[in-house]
Amino acid sequence: MKSRKFALGFCASLAWLLCACLAGRAQQSSLYPVVQGKNYKFQKIAGGIYYATAEFNGTAFPFGSNPFFGANLVVVVNDNDVLIVDTGTSPAAARAFVADIKLLTDKPVRTVVNTHWHYDHTDGNSIFGPEVQIIAHEYVRQAIEKFDILHNEPFRSSTRNAPQAMIDRFTKQIAVEKDPGRKAALEKKLADTEAATKEFVRDIKEIKPTPPNVTYTDKLVLHRGGREIDLLFLGRGHTGGDTVVFLPKEHIVCTGDLMESRIAFMGSAYFDEWLKTLDALKRLDFTVDLPGHGAPFTNKGLITAFQSYLSDVLAQVAKLRAQGISADEAASQVDLTAHAKDFPDIEGVGAEVRGIRRVYAWMDERRK
Repeated sequence: MKSRKFALGFCASLAWLLCACLAGRAQQSSLYPVVQGKNYKFQKIAGGIYYATAEFNGTAFPFGSNPFFGANLVVVVNDNDVLIVDTGTSPAAARAFVADIKLLTDKPVRTVVNTHWHYDHTDGNSIFGPEVQIIAHEYVRQAIEKFDILHNEPFRSSTRNAPQAMIDRFTKQIAVEKDPGRKAALEKKLADTEAATKEFVRDIKEIKPTPPNVTYTDKLVLHRGGREIDLLFLGRGHTGGDTVVFLPKEHIVCTGDLMESRIAFMGSAYFDEWLKTLDALKRLDFTVDLPGHGAPFTNKGLITAFQSYLSDVLAQVAKLRAQGISADEAASQVDLTAHAKDFPDIEGVGAEVRGIRRVYAWMDERRK
């Protein structure tokens, strides 16, 4: 049973770190023009607005993204400067991002928005000097200052376990693959992963958690030349301080991990509030969502589908908890496969263990 629990927890954890869901992949296709940088691929969503996904030496990891650079990022090129949404997993990732932005514009980065406090969205903050405003909800500053984020989740297990798990995964696939072409492709992915792992181990030693230097509570409206950029706190959800970046003229939102095109990590969540916050998100006048992981999507029905998933998680876990079943056992037993039609990254029974542990902790908090 222990090995089964580990496998389920690992697979879900690895999926969270590595994989854009298949539905998101399909939507990504060729809808948007692409500018290819050394480390980042930029999809042009609208005039001056780009969605950035990371690659490694021009080669694709599983589902096309470099997990060692973390979240998918957004670039907003304004009349005189650049605003970016999130900064990646490390100073090295952030420097690579800024270098590739020069392919889009020679305007300087003057504003950074952190959608929330997780390491893969904020650990590149330290490369920016005092001339750059790093803006986030006030909770993000508190979290970075008070939490030991380099020794707690989601940083701890993601950075310690996932790289070696990827190497093991490719090694096992190579051992059983008979087709020469597919085997060669896997061997290349293994070599790329090993190289990226070495760089990642080096890069994380440079991380210096850096909180935002500008914070807000409910709403902050930025005017950058002729562009309006609204920073909105719609309520707690994925974390205690999620920012939605709303571009009202362009009808675009950047939702970080509050809403992805796949199943989001739930280890810091406030579940009942998350459902209500997603209702508020759906009321915004947008036509494209640029999430922190996955791919751009245009169908608000995906938000409703994720709300259904969250509700199902809560209902099933409540029953299992009432039976005296532990969080780790519950993670191996919940059956969310009914939601695979909307989130094809659900491949079988079970859920990511850190998320289910958080459900138990949240339920305990509510009883106090």
